Amino acid sequence: MTVSGPTSFFDVGHRAMSAQLVRMNTAASNLANAGSVAGSEAEAYRPMRTVFEQELDRASGLSSVRVGGVVREDVAPIRRHDPGHPLADENGDVWEAPVDENAEMVEMLEASRQYRNMVEALSTAKQLMLETMRMK
Repeated sequence: MTVSGPTSFFDVGHRAMSAQLVRMNTAASNLANAGSVAGSEAEAYRPMRTVFEQELDRASGLSSVRVGGVVREDVAPIRRHDPGHPLADENGDVWEAPVDENAEMVEMLEASRQYRNMVEALSTAKQLMLETMRMK
């Protein structure tokens, strides 16, 4: 995909940080729904994943990222026999969200680390620009 207009390092950083925020929010949503149950397989929560896409600025040659979408994973919910549950179906089963809490925590930590890396890179670039301006 081609980005319209010239792109700077700061634009790339902004896009990267925005993408990582979406990734963190998606993992947080999955964690919030871990353990949730539904009365049918179709109604059960399924984890979501953020899909990233590359954007290329042909003028500058800089490549950045954008969120292409947030998609539901194609994973089956967990059937649990619990006839006393108010959402139990006619067989006494409920359907639990198949969220791997450990995997979601790793996803959040990775997104957070990537976000912090970009903050540090932008801070370094800003500091180098200020030092260059002081040299005049």
